[in-house]
Amino acid sequence: MATIVTLTLNPTVDKSTTADKIIPDQKIRCAAPKFEPGGGGINVSRALKRLGSDSVAVFPVGGPSGTLLRELLAQEQIQQQPVETGSRTRENFIVVDESTGQQYRFGMPGMPLSAEEQQQILATLRGLPAVPNFLVISGSLPPGVEPEYLVRIVRAAKELGSKVVVDTSGPALHQVLAEGVYLAKPNVGELSKMAGADELDNEAVTEAARKLVREGSCEIVVVSLGPQGACVVAKDVVDHVPAPAVKKRSTVGAGDSMVAGLVHGLATGLTVRETVRLGVACGTAATMNPGTELFRKEDVDRLYRWLRQSLPAAAA
Repeated sequence: MATIVTLTLNPTVDKSTTADKIIPDQKIRCAAPKFEPGGGGINVSRALKRLGSDSVAVFPVGGPSGTLLRELLAQEQIQQQPVETGSRTRENFIVVDESTGQQYRFGMPGMPLSAEEQQQILATLRGLPAVPNFLVISGSLPPGVEPEYLVRIVRAAKELGSKVVVDTSGPALHQVLAEGVYLAKPNVGELSKMAGADELDNEAVTEAARKLVREGSCEIVVVSLGPQGACVVAKDVVDHVPAPAVKKRSTVGAGDSMVAGLVHGLATGLTVRETVRLGVACGTAATMNPGTELFRKEDVDRLYRWLRQSLPAAAA
């Protein structure tokens, strides 16, 4: 079984609840809160666990909320390699208005990481007991962390022989692609920015992704198209995969779930076409659950079976 490590530089504890109705200036009675571990790479690790793949989650952690984060991950039996910091781990807050079904997501800023703490995280990655087959870098950067830091991490991982999977945005994404990674999962908005266009149609998405592969920015590009599914481009593969029609209850964790499906597929020997269908199945299944829940494995299995019907005969 492949060794998988996830890196989350801006982890969080997600606190979610529901209210009968959200009205300004009134005291709002909420249901008992639910606490869940969060942050890009951490959610990828949690989703991988549901798919049957173990991973090691590397993340900075501090304060009482950091202790809670570690406890929540332990409850889900996620292997951890936390790096203690002087800052308190952030908390996010999510409320669902039950009268409308609308979701309100309050994201708090991450706490800064000092240069020494950044170096400690890099040393932790270099000192892992086994070199990971896949290093998944997912999520936003906290204050004090420049995009160049991710480039250092990517370079170190490649020197060790790890395949780097990246799901981030903005300057951080641009710089790691300039360094070159194994797989990148930009959304269509990010791809449009890189292509210098206001928007891209399906043909333009394919061409922009092909350009990234041709230039050596990544070997595989999976472009998330939201409710329209995904487009995957590799050296000898171009494929558009539609998302199954489901009743959407929340989009929280859908992107991280897709990444988990992609990594699990590649780690278990699926083809690129099969892998992107598993990723779309995971991302779609995550939207079927309320709040900050991820997906249910039975939903993923059912959606994946449906998506496999669209495989070309030679690839099925």
